[in-house]
Amino acid sequence: MITHRLSGVALAALGTVALAAAGCGSDDNSNSGGSAGSTGAKTTAPAADVSGSLSVVGIWTGDEQKSFQAVLDGFTKKYPKVTVKYNPAGDNVPTVLGTAVEGGRPPDLAAIGQPGVVKQFQEKNALKPLDFAKAEISANYTPDFLKLGTINGKLYSFVFKGANKSTVWYNVDAFKNAGVTPPKTWDEFLTAAKTLKASGVPAYSIGGGDGWTLTDLFENIYLRQAGGDKYDQLSTHAIKWTDPSVKTALKSMADVLGDSSNMVGGTSGALETDFPTSVSNVFTSSPKGAQVIEGDFVPGVVASKTKLKAKTGYDVFPFPETGTTGPSVVGGGDSIAMFKDTPAGRALVQYLATPEAAQIWVQRGGFSSPNKSVPESAYPDDVTRTTATAIAQAKTFRFDMSDLAPAAFGGTPGQGEWKILQDFLAKPTNVDGTASKLEASAAKAFN
Repeated sequence: MITHRLSGVALAALGTVALAAAGCGSDDNSNSGGSAGSTGAKTTAPAADVSGSLSVVGIWTGDEQKSFQAVLDGFTKKYPKVTVKYNPAGDNVPTVLGTAVEGGRPPDLAAIGQPGVVKQFQEKNALKPLDFAKAEISANYTPDFLKLGTINGKLYSFVFKGANKSTVWYNVDAFKNAGVTPPKTWDEFLTAAKTLKASGVPAYSIGGGDGWTLTDLFENIYLRQAGGDKYDQLSTHAIKWTDPSVKTALKSMADVLGDSSNMVGGTSGALETDFPTSVSNVFTSSPKGAQVIEGDFVPGVVASKTKLKAKTGYDVFPFPETGTTGPSVVGGGDSIAMFKDTPAGRALVQYLATPEAAQIWVQRGGFSSPNKSVPESAYPDDVTRTTATAIAQAKTFRFDMSDLAPAAFGGTPGQGEWKILQDFLAKPTNVDGTASKLEASAAKAFN
């Protein structure tokens, strides 16, 4: 998920979080524009004349929140009369935004990790089109990304933070001590895991407490085994989750999840481990686990905590090939969408579409920019540069499947695909039952 999506907000606390977000809309509502189909003000005022206060609800927490704040600081230096308040909501962005919209107090902008959620808000006429910034976005993004944010001929979002989710990050010393080199195929991957275990370090650090990490594992396996066409069909529920291709992928997924003694903390530990902790387990001089299977945003999660350096302390290899599809990448992205059309809001949208804004976070690490105008030299190290540019080199690229689905199935803690795959982690032998549960949940959400 962003994309990566950091959980940790209990469902019981959703009401409190949602109320806070519902009250975080900016006070500058006089220029909020008309209906969702309106483009509001016709021009964007020059920097010296733009003023007001903006609220942004977003998915980024922890170190990512600090990095996005650095981007916002760059904006306010350029637009000193605009005040921006960022409200982190983590995994609960869909719920927080839904409550805020229903209460009539949406934020000005939001950073949303799921295109499916963007589409849902557009269908509710809650979003304002970004056609005023289409020229800038078209100049800095490839047609595929422009297409991703377009609904019914209008641009409603663009990906600010991208992610290559087809990566495996490992502790260099753990691999060296075990005599293991980065594997290329699934069989080599499983063999290496056994060798790592024999050396005294569990192979897998699984952040099963955050269900989205499990959807990413499934999607990487499924794309490589079933291919792009099947992936597209499953993404739109054109085929059922009881399809044999799904069960085949679940069986391969069980190769990892069923190796309980080779996971940090075993099955129960994996279910209790959140994503940041799964990374910390690996990115330390005394690793609890040898590798974490997640996207190119992994180093940014521990950027302010780890003493390990790229290449010498930690490194990365592509997700191993599990089929015959060739080099494939599952990617994600956190998209900017606008709920209120104001001059200040337009200025922030246009700023975030520039390479200047993206480069601020790029240089801080843990960030892949889909903005093609960001120079490769801006990335802080060879490791990040490699993973950030791999999307353009992939033979097959597909957006994160769970992010394309309705939030009730693909993007909400404690329910849908996240919860069902957590149950599968607890009992990875239940392939048929898991497929049936996935299908029942998907059918309900898509209908």
